[in-house]
Amino acid sequence: MAEGERSGGALGTAPWGSRLLGPADEGAISRRVRVQVLLTVPLIAANLVGIAVAMVLIGVVLPGPSVFTRRLVLLNFVVTPLYAVFAMVVGMTWGTVWGLRTLRWSNDPDHVPDAKQRRAAASVPRRLVIQQALLWLGGLAILTPLYGLVDPVFVPKFVLGIAFSAIVVCANGYLAAEFALRVVTARVLDAAPSRKASGLGVFGRSVLVWMLGSGTPVALLMVVAVLALSGMDISTERLAVCVLSLGGATLVFGGVLMTQTLAATVAPIRGVRNALRRVEGGDLDAAVTVYDGTELGELQSGFNRMVQGLREREQIRDLFGRHVGHDVAAAALERNQELGGEECFAAAIFIDIIGSTTMAASRPAREIVTILNDFFAIVVDEVERYGGLVNKFEGDAALAVFGTPAPLIDPAGSALAAARAIRERLTSATTEFDAGIGVAAGRVVAGNVGAHRRYEFTVIGDAVNEAARLCELAKAEENRVLTSASTVEAADRAEQKHWDTGESVILRGRLKPTYLARPRK
Repeated sequence: MAEGERSGGALGTAPWGSRLLGPADEGAISRRVRVQVLLTVPLIAANLVGIAVAMVLIGVVLPGPSVFTRRLVLLNFVVTPLYAVFAMVVGMTWGTVWGLRTLRWSNDPDHVPDAKQRRAAASVPRRLVIQQALLWLGGLAILTPLYGLVDPVFVPKFVLGIAFSAIVVCANGYLAAEFALRVVTARVLDAAPSRKASGLGVFGRSVLVWMLGSGTPVALLMVVAVLALSGMDISTERLAVCVLSLGGATLVFGGVLMTQTLAATVAPIRGVRNALRRVEGGDLDAAVTVYDGTELGELQSGFNRMVQGLREREQIRDLFGRHVGHDVAAAALERNQELGGEECFAAAIFIDIIGSTTMAASRPAREIVTILNDFFAIVVDEVERYGGLVNKFEGDAALAVFGTPAPLIDPAGSALAAARAIRERLTSATTEFDAGIGVAAGRVVAGNVGAHRRYEFTVIGDAVNEAARLCELAKAEENRVLTSASTVEAADRAEQKHWDTGESVILRGRLKPTYLARPRK
């Protein structure tokens, strides 16, 4: 019961809609005993109530001569009780032995039922009702002729009384069996998730319960009225007793059956509602146990598919964010992305490991990957701490941008502070590598570059090229960090005091001189 068990644990101690069915982590033996008790006790109780109702209807309520006469002592106190006991014993033995044999596979919590076992398990409530109906029909077939031999007037009373009781007992037994076997139904549906909804459905179940719990007593009352109109000798007092008794039966049995039906309908909906609240709170591990074979089961499985889709979407979102940066991912999800970009003021950090070519030639590839991951972990931590985005990993180098796509109040100051922090981390860490760091700020174009079917976010501009050239010069510096005086001037005063302006140089590929700046010692 892979999903059933998991979702049951996720939703608490009532994974099957009722605490009477036990927790999800209950042992196999305890669960088997629980299901057997929930299946047997309600059926026995329903039959006992049915026998009592039949006795009241035949003996007191329905019109006709009384059955409590000396002529019927043998039938009343010997034959009828013997058949009742016989039917109860046969019903329990028959149902228990057949049910245990049919559901033997459910004793193994790891067993996945095959198609034949699933069909047999789904038919258990219906087969149990058929067994109960046959035993009641047996009583009707045996007792009615015996009483009819004494007085033919008893025949209508027995037919109506036993038939009414049998209908109520069978309806109650079917609902009780469906409830007790929810655990087994969940495993059947879990083994065949694509199985179509079966049974009467919510509408059909409600109509049937109304017919059996309310329609049948009213129909019986109408039969009594027809008998009275047809000339049968029925006193006013007896007619009043019939109306009151059958009206009470309609209220009581109709209410009991409708309550059971509503409970079976509400339980799956309540489970989905509670799981929805957990999903709204951000818990994407929430799931419900699918234990209903009607359209409510489709609702349960549909919810599970929806949450699975949300989990997959969140995984894709997280993976997307890890690849392109969470700010870029958020921007891509919030608006339609197109090729091209927009001009903005931003700062760039270019950082490159010194001597990586020699290192790669003398170290195993796996060891180089580990070293690079340690290096990039420091870079990502500090860049994100100051509000930047690591835009690219280029072998043993990285490009970080500040001010796009997420705007910053002081992109230049944030980039300079991040460069100093990265340098401090690399100096204090016990690493086998060193790196040059170049920082520059200016007007750039930030946007998507590539083709309509495949593009990536990037930053293009003189500031990016300048940062790369400064990184090359920084490798020869003692402190390994260089920036331009214009970048320092663009930063806020709090960051400017950490930098000293130095000489001017003409960077490779540039025509104008660049005044250098270094971190203040």
